[in-house]
Parts: sequence; structure tokens; C-alpha cells
Amino acid sequence: MTVGLQGSLMLDIGGTWLTAEDRQILRQPEVGGLILFARNIEDPRQVRELSAAIRAVRPDLLLAVDQEGGRVQRLRQGFVRLPAMRAVADNANAERLAEQCGWLMATEVLAVGLDLSFAPVLDLDYQRSAVVGSRSFDGDPARAALLAGAFIRGMNAAGMAATGKHFPGHGWAEADSHVAIPVDERSLDDIRANDLQPFARLSKQLAAVMPAHVIYPQVDDQPAGFSRRWLQEILRGELQFDGVIFSDDLSMAGAHVVGDAANRIEAALTAGCDMGLVCNDRAAAELALSALQRLRVTPPTGLARMRGQAVSSTDYKQNPRWLQAVGELQAAQLI
Repeated sequence: MTVGLQGSLMLDIGGTWLTAEDRQILRQPEVGGLILFARNIEDPRQVRELSAAIRAVRPDLLLAVDQEGGRVQRLRQGFVRLPAMRAVADNANAERLAEQCGWLMATEVLAVGLDLSFAPVLDLDYQRSAVVGSRSFDGDPARAALLAGAFIRGMNAAGMAATGKHFPGHGWAEADSHVAIPVDERSLDDIRANDLQPFARLSKQLAAVMPAHVIYPQVDDQPAGFSRRWLQEILRGELQFDGVIFSDDLSMAGAHVVGDAANRIEAALTAGCDMGLVCNDRAAAELALSALQRLRVTPPTGLARMRGQAVSSTDYKQNPRWLQAVGELQAAQLI
């Protein structure tokens, strides 16, 4: 048992409203966040009502969603269908369009009462990883960092903190960590010269980072999210990152190398994650919660910086910036 751990659990719910069981588990102080998936979402009004119901139980919970654009977009009906980021990169004024995408995404997510979207993707597109693919801004590290930095500026201007993922880069490993355990055999020097560059260049603009469920055997035999070498020595030490570290979903196959959900969340927090995500498996979330209660974890510092700044839920579409951003993306035939 690890003594003196700081950390928290982010979990999910099954439907579009809270059950009595949901309310009970959300009241536990070791639960620090909730992530919504497509099954939880009908339209903007319903999401606002759900957010309000969650806040009535726990006003301090972080409410998250994956709203990147392209195929990873949970909020759809009544929301702008943002393009995949690689489509943005193919335009002459890509930097401006990326910033507008970041602003639009963040504005819509905040307007329904959520705090953050886990974005942007900083993985490089080597045209090897199907799970990354068009989610990536570019295969060139400098250009990926430039466009992701613009997206972050847009997010920040709307009132949302940015989370870079999947550290130190998922683009080379071909397997999908949702269903397998990907391996990236490259040297640390190779990764440092390429995939680490967007994280290094943006380390001061990122409020949070999410590590990959990828093993880099020339660096460590554990996936990055369970690796003190990656999280403490390289991310905290070399890159001097001082923000929040969210694990990727600990229910994914890429996380199963360390055992059950109790082992996984303890391993993630021990390695340096501040909040462990356990999704799409309530029994696993309860097991992880019991582990945190047994370990007597204390809440991590710094989570408050991830809270979103409220956006009016009724009139943001009349904002001149909204109209301009939508118009520019339409002119570029991206929406």
C-alpha cells in the first residue's frame, strides 16, 4: 500500500439523468470528476439540466467531455459539427481557423455547464495509427505545435483550460490502446526530437496533460501513464510541466497490464497522475473508489485551475465572435 498519496477519481454515469446510485457515488469525496459520453447527451438543454443536477450533488466536481472535432465529438445535436483537426491543417490560414475551432468548441462546452474538453490532441500523424489519424494536427512537430497552440488560445479566450494528449505521443504505435497494448520501440532520443516537441513547446500553455497507454520499452517497461520515468523525470523534470496529469481511461485494454481497477488507479497515482479516469464499467469504478478510500488519498492540488468560466447558455450564438468564427469555417468549407 502506498502511503500519503494524493489523487482523485473521475467516473461516468449510464444515462441522461442521475440515478440514486449515481448520486451516492458522486457524494464520495474521493470522486473528483465526471465525464460525459454520447449516451449521456441528447441536446443542449438536457446537458445543461444534467450538469445542474450534478452540481446540486457536488458543486466542486470537474465535468468533462471529449469534444475534439471530427469523429471524436460527443456533443452533436444542437452543436457545431467541428472538423477533424487534420482538415484544418490543410488550409492556408490554418492557424487562424484552429484558433476559431478552439474558441467555438470551448464556448459550446462551457455553455452547457461543463468545465473542459480533453483537447487538443498533440500526437503526430505518421499515418501509422488509425486511432490517431485525422485527430492529429500534423505529422511535423513544429507545425503540430503551432496549430495546437492556436487552438489552445481559442480555448483559453473562451474560458477553458487545455489538456494536451497523449503524452509522450501515440502517433507511432499502430495498435489501438482501447483494445490492445500498443508498443513504440523507438529510442528516447527519437521520441524527444519529434513526438515530445509539441508537449515541450506548449508546456506553459497546457493546464493539464493526459499520458498514453503506450509502452516505450527503450524508456520504461510500463505504459507512460504508469511510469514515474515519463511523468516525474521527463514531464515534470525535463519539460517543467506543473499542471494537472489526468490518466487516460483506466478501463482501456492498454491499462490492463497492471491488474484490476484497484491496482490500476493506485499505479497511476503512484506514478504521478492527479486524477484517474475509470469509464464504461461501474463495477471497476467502484473497485477503484474502494481502493482510494483504503489508501486514504488526499485531494490533489491544482484541480481548481481546470474549472471552466461560465458562458451564457442563451445568447452566445449572437456574439460577434461566434458569428465570425462560424462564417470563417463555413467559407473554408470545414463546417
